[in-house]
Amino acid sequence: MSSSWRHPGRTGAIVYAVAATIIGTLTAGLSRLQVERQRGRRAAAQRLPPGAIIVISNHTSYADGVLLALACRRLGRSLRLLATAGLFRMPLLGRIVRKLGFIAVRRDTAEASQSLEPAAEALRAGEAVGLYPEGRLTRDPAMWPERAKTGAVRLALMTNAPIVPVAMVGAHRVVSRSRVLLSVVTSLVRRPRVGVLVGDPIDVRRLMGLDQFTEPTQADVRRAADAVMATLVALVGELRGEEAPDPLGVPRIEA
Repeated sequence: MSSSWRHPGRTGAIVYAVAATIIGTLTAGLSRLQVERQRGRRAAAQRLPPGAIIVISNHTSYADGVLLALACRRLGRSLRLLATAGLFRMPLLGRIVRKLGFIAVRRDTAEASQSLEPAAEALRAGEAVGLYPEGRLTRDPAMWPERAKTGAVRLALMTNAPIVPVAMVGAHRVVSRSRVLLSVVTSLVRRPRVGVLVGDPIDVRRLMGLDQFTEPTQADVRRAADAVMATLVALVGELRGEEAPDPLGVPRIEA
């Protein structure tokens, strides 16, 4: 599997548009995706500016990637998601996700960090790259975000792209971690609401108080990852109307 990223081009744009239409229609039968209030849609779109951006979100459901991509599409950006490498090995689906400009991640391996370079290539091409800073579905029983890994911050430092936090609440009711088929069937009847809230872009170097010539330490990167995650956790709390149990993300639970 190639580690480089190729621009999807015009064909990829057509595939993305067709896929967004088909999947959006199917998803509408399972959920009610609400991207902020209608009056706030223009303001939310402005927080996903043109050019290179890194979109991060909390991870509660197998449906998250589809829903996040659809939400960003409504706001005018075609998201290039970091997705598990297994999708790229599937005969038909693998070809489609490549055409969409998605980026393979070999999760839970020593090679996982290698996905940052193709993601950086996409950002240098002015794309919107989406990833989950937790690196996995949250294990928290109450569905609060876990503490972030440092990949999003390291990617921002590599490219100077801003990070845009996007909170989603309700996706776990569309497709749950367990009893996947039952949750999908239930969603056909209930059509659970999935709320989306977009935060302001974060300039990581400004957040860290560093100029472009200063190399951050590992401790700097860790602190920045926590600060960025705190912004995302606060957005999740705002959507839920609750105070998060840990402002930096709950401690990671090993299952």
